[in-house]
Amino acid sequence: MKVTIISIPVRDQEKALQFYTKKLGFIKKKDTPLEGGNRWLTLVSKDAQDGPEVLLEPAPLHFEPSKVFQDALMEAGIPYTQFDVDSVDAEYERLVDLGVEFSIKPSTFGTVKYAVFNDTCGNNIQIVETL
Repeated sequence: MKVTIISIPVRDQEKALQFYTKKLGFIKKKDTPLEGGNRWLTLVSKDAQDGPEVLLEPAPLHFEPSKVFQDALMEAGIPYTQFDVDSVDAEYERLVDLGVEFSIKPSTFGTVKYAVFNDTCGNNIQIVETL
């Protein structure tokens, strides 16, 4: 068994696509139209193009419990998911220069450095560097 797709709920797939590709640097892998104007829209890391795909899932628009869960995580400041980076400080500076808003600036906790940003689509996302 292996991980092939992880879902991130987004409120606007096109806005999410622009954010995740233009600011975070992911690459679009699949973009298949579905009913109701939705898309099967997946991204991959430019550094692992054959690795796990990130599905930009429009669940909050069609499934109220997903919206409630997403809103509760945002309100509590809890990240929905985590991406590993080589340098939190460098990635933080790069993303701030692109206008990304962070709720937690680079901080150290034990053997990791982390920061948390808003993906503009309803989620807090954490970046982490192992020290």
